[in-house]
Amino acid sequence: MLKVDHVRKEFGKVRAVSDVSFEIPKGITFGLLGPNGAGKTTSMRMILGILVPDAGSVTWDGGAVDGSMRRRFGYLPEERGLYGKMKVADQISFFGRLHGLVEPEITRRTNAWIERLGIGAYAGRPCAELSKGNQQKVQVACASVHEPELLILDEPFSGLDPVNADMLLAILRDLQAKGTTLVLSSHQMWQLEALCDRFCIITRGENRASGSLAELRAAWATRVLRVAPGSDAVRAVLDRIPGASFVASDSGAVDYAVPANTDFRGALKTLVEADAVVRFDAIEPSLHDIYIKTIEEAA
Repeated sequence: MLKVDHVRKEFGKVRAVSDVSFEIPKGITFGLLGPNGAGKTTSMRMILGILVPDAGSVTWDGGAVDGSMRRRFGYLPEERGLYGKMKVADQISFFGRLHGLVEPEITRRTNAWIERLGIGAYAGRPCAELSKGNQQKVQVACASVHEPELLILDEPFSGLDPVNADMLLAILRDLQAKGTTLVLSSHQMWQLEALCDRFCIITRGENRASGSLAELRAAWATRVLRVAPGSDAVRAVLDRIPGASFVASDSGAVDYAVPANTDFRGALKTLVEADAVVRFDAIEPSLHDIYIKTIEEAA
């Protein structure tokens, strides 16, 4: 269990994190969300022991994070953290040694990651010569080569084209299957929605919403009812739904915002009886929708 308990961090007169708390059970994939400057990276660095909280605490399995424990963690920073003149294979092996690996295991794991990431052609080249996307792939290997118990990735999809983003998604799913605890921060909401078990949205250095996607959706007051009209009667039927309000009409469909507790079965029955519908969808809010609304409410 990773427990972040009411942490606060200030840099001079700037309060980067005011009050952030969350718990992450082992083996869970956790999405830490928030706008630029919300305190995500500072929170991650406090988890890793790179920064010490001014207040509150961070524990792993009930113990404070020390140097020995830190070697069991992995970290992919948002900024490039590679040595530009060091060759790719040497770089991955070096990070393995920093986390306690020895030969021949270092070489075996380094070669496995080079093959997994499809960067064999660059293994003997300095990292500075690689594209931004391939540098990001090297960073993923450096953060993961020691098979960490906890892996923290700050904007892991940065610089990756769609093919390589899919490759990284597959790698993260493999790590999930092995029981690695993952903490991800990204502005790619659809990728986090597909990967994460739980989420925490922070802004201005404070928690604003947290829970599984189902729990976040349960707290959402409305749903979008999208109907492809079968006749002009559709608007008259939808207008009679308690609390319904017209949102938009586009591409042959009518969208209404309706309360989450709307009797959707009854609404569909009425539309069918009026011969007023050819398609009917009750749309749950996406993680993107929830994120935007949470940030707007906190502004």
